[in-house]
Amino acid sequence: GGVGPFQVCLLGTLGLFVAWRFVLGVSEAPTYPGAAEGVSRWVLPAYQARANGIIIGSIGLGSALTPPLVSLVMVRWGWRAALLASAIPALAVALVWLRVREPPRAVPPAAPARAPAEPLLPEPLPGVPGGSRPAHTLRTRSFALLTASYTLQGYVGYIFVSWFYLYLVQERGFDLVRGAWWSSLPWVLSIVSIPLGGWAADRLTTGRLGPVWGRRAVPMVGMAGSGVLISVGAHTGSPVTAAVSLAFATALVLCVEGPFWAMMMRVSGPRSGTAGGIMNMGSNLGGLVSPALTPLLAAWVGWEAALHVAAALAVAAALLWLGVRPPAESH
Repeated sequence: GGVGPFQVCLLGTLGLFVAWRFVLGVSEAPTYPGAAEGVSRWVLPAYQARANGIIIGSIGLGSALTPPLVSLVMVRWGWRAALLASAIPALAVALVWLRVREPPRAVPPAAPARAPAEPLLPEPLPGVPGGSRPAHTLRTRSFALLTASYTLQGYVGYIFVSWFYLYLVQERGFDLVRGAWWSSLPWVLSIVSIPLGGWAADRLTTGRLGPVWGRRAVPMVGMAGSGVLISVGAHTGSPVTAAVSLAFATALVLCVEGPFWAMMMRVSGPRSGTAGGIMNMGSNLGGLVSPALTPLLAAWVGWEAALHVAAALAVAAALLWLGVRPPAESH
């Protein structure tokens, strides 16, 4: 009986790995909220969705480039060199940021003779010297619905992050190589879909749809369309049709990132950093639940039904946007 030296070493290594992985997660946690705070300060509201789309879309580019590059280093020089090669870019970016000075806050151009329907920035508090921006509260219906919608979006998105490859290989019969190529398709598409979703949201907001429906259109169409494609991919008998449908479903569910973060900035105002952290935590909670719950549902009721659940949640996330309004349109 008892625990031998090998088991003690294994448990100690596993515990150390988990601890460092936790530290890595804590270190990465400020990335999105910090980027949101920077965009809210330095980018005019009319361009914030596309700015967020470009930032978040770059993650897809990094995700597409990292596996082949790290694999090449690992094959030639070993896994320790591969981990070191992964750390060097992060260190380089951190050193660059230490030398970046904060630019002045973006200020919209002078208002035209006819006031726009929606102010580009929240109105200043009356009687406050310098016209400082108001102290926004995050206890609003719009912010709660926005966070709930982003949580469901995270649930749906993380299914494909965690299970798409295994689903194609184990359930749809692709071999390992073909499954790997097909599972990379969503991330190739997301490099285009995420910035494109931000650009479309900005154009619609300043166009005929206006500030309310212009901000809702891309998230609602993107997530509802993703739900439809998930159901098609789950139900079809063709493995290729399933792979294509689910890949485009992933691209659609990710194209809403820019509009989500831009709307968060409108709802939270100068508290964009805090609000971004809360909203991003919701997405991570969805991402924590879905990789564990989805295979359990698949074992219980089958993969098709498990994916139909994800499709229904994507549509629900889209419908929640009906209650989300920028502050100027809130009642």
